[in-house]
Amino acid sequence: MINRKGDKLEKWEVLKSEYLYKRPWLTVRKEEVRLPNGNVIPEYYVLEYPDWVNVIAITKDQKFVFITQYRHGLGEVSYEICAGVCEKEDASPLVSAQRELLEETGYGNGEWKEIMTISANPSTHTNLTHCFLALDVEKISEQHLEASEDLTVQLLTLEEVKSLLKADAIKQSLIAAPLWRYMAENRLM
Repeated sequence: MINRKGDKLEKWEVLKSEYLYKRPWLTVRKEEVRLPNGNVIPEYYVLEYPDWVNVIAITKDQKFVFITQYRHGLGEVSYEICAGVCEKEDASPLVSAQRELLEETGYGNGEWKEIMTISANPSTHTNLTHCFLALDVEKISEQHLEASEDLTVQLLTLEEVKSLLKADAIKQSLIAAPLWRYMAENRLM
């Protein structure tokens, strides 16, 4: 890759690498790295996660399918679009997104497309988040929540979603980013 000054950007050289912690939801790697300019960073921490997905789901009657759930990190209840992990057995991020929407909300079917792929933090995270738009979804089953999930489905109008965005009430950046993009591309704000 070339920067604006025309300089070639090079990758860092990994001198040492060790795993400090390996669990299903958190894997931490410590590396000693050398930058292209020769400087060495003796402790650089990388968090390994599987890829994630999220879905802006809109029903046939133009309601946005949201969920509310308590988020312990911030200690507050959060408005969110459906989101989750790409499981190894899922054939693609699209399959993961469709599975997550159905499990968390009971909604499915509709017309699907990937609208963007983003990173929570490219400096320390290894994964990507695949963001989907699903139009004309419909309720096709009950929720199938995991033991760790306690969430409520909320059907919101466009005006309610816009109000949440304008009030900075959607704190999760991986959820706010695709919603803002959707609003911008459709000239809704």
